[in-house]
Amino acid sequence: MMSGGESDKIFKDGASTKSNNDGVCDVNDKLKNMSTADKEDVSICANCGKEGISDKMNTCNKCNVVKYCNAVCKKVHKKKHKNDCEEHVRLAAEKHNEKLRIAAELHDIELFKDPPSQHGDCPICFERIPNLNTGWKYRLCCGKLICSGCCHAPVYDNQGNKVDSDKCPFCRTPSANSHKEEIERRMKLFEADNAIAIYNQGLNYYQGERGFRKNYDKALELWDKAGHLGHAMAYCNIGVAYYNGQGVEVDKKKATHYYELAAMGGNEVARHNLGLDEEDAGNMDRALKHYMIAVRGGLSESLKAIQKLYSKGHATKDDYMEALQSYQAYLGEIKSKQRDEAAADSEECRYY
Repeated sequence: MMSGGESDKIFKDGASTKSNNDGVCDVNDKLKNMSTADKEDVSICANCGKEGISDKMNTCNKCNVVKYCNAVCKKVHKKKHKNDCEEHVRLAAEKHNEKLRIAAELHDIELFKDPPSQHGDCPICFERIPNLNTGWKYRLCCGKLICSGCCHAPVYDNQGNKVDSDKCPFCRTPSANSHKEEIERRMKLFEADNAIAIYNQGLNYYQGERGFRKNYDKALELWDKAGHLGHAMAYCNIGVAYYNGQGVEVDKKKATHYYELAAMGGNEVARHNLGLDEEDAGNMDRALKHYMIAVRGGLSESLKAIQKLYSKGHATKDDYMEALQSYQAYLGEIKSKQRDEAAADSEECRYY
């Protein structure tokens, strides 16, 4: 037999549980009974005040803000809505322009950053690889860029003995013995997604060389892929193609887009081209910024362009002095005894 206390406790707990269940049921019933209109976004007609589902109502064609229950209300309210409509349009335009301004500012911040060195450092001497294409060699055996100095220098084995100079100074692989072996090495690097190998294959299609028929579409496709893999020169080539209409229709906007991608990847030629375009448009400050970055990357043509701006009064003496110092600093980064010896021995090894 239960005591009164225990009986009361059971009764109170049961009452409490029943009350909670009733509350949950009430909420579920209300949710089930909600109409589709209750769940949809509801708007009010600006003319008659009638409620309706927003997506199914008429909207002002100009401002796209005010809603109407039907076309009749929309027509009746047109005159009353005119001033508000113009204000909505004006505010929307201001908001859009502000977004464009911010986007342009953010883009310029990225565009005018000092980019990384286009070719990086030589994997043997660890000194900056010159931008001049005679200042480095591309090795088909390992897919590396080796500076002209290291390519020209004697090759030694692990014991310090001179070895056959016809071997790669980086991976010690002998040079290809036949055209077939050279093609096999190119294809091996191409299939391994080596950016320069893909870029070179694009050149083959573009120029119709090495047994490939001219195919501009294929060339641009491969250059775009090489650009994504980090070879900035590939983007520059696409820009040149669009700028001059070589294999594609002339499209200056696309040319600028690809020049910018190349410039941000460290390609000085693309950067210089952007400077030329800005100068032609009368934007001397922007042109000077581009030329300055290209000079820091070692492009002597941009140094000459800054000198010309200075002579015409579009750049200051300090600007020109800064450009000269930047170019000297670049030369200091790339100069070496080994590279000087290589350049003295062959014009094909000249690096500045």
